[in-house]
Amino acid sequence: QVQLVESGGGLVQAGGSLRLSCAASTNIFTRYALGWYRQAPGKQRELVATITNGGSTNYADSVKGRFTISRDNAKNTVYLQMNSLKPEDTAVYYCNVDIRAYGFQWHWGQGTQVTVSS
Repeated sequence: QVQLVESGGGLVQAGGSLRLSCAASTNIFTRYALGWYRQAPGKQRELVATITNGGSTNYADSVKGRFTISRDNAKNTVYLQMNSLKPEDTAVYYCNVDIRAYGFQWHWGQGTQVTVSS
């Protein structure tokens, strides 16, 4: 079973930036398209961005132009660079496979909290 560890969250003012990282325990990670997800209080978890193992990316409309997903297969790590943060980006952020593409998910990590103050 793949273990996922997210990090890099924190408290930031609106307009600021953060870079999230997600490290996997196994290099099986490199075979799959990956995604960053987020869950705000009282809301369902939503897909934020995806990246294929070839590097093609896709973004939710709410983050397009502000967030950038990337991956380093040698490090079994996927990143999310978040710029121009808004209070509505406040959530716990998680990584996993692109669940829509594969129809399964790995066990969720603990996530990393991002809080954007206005």
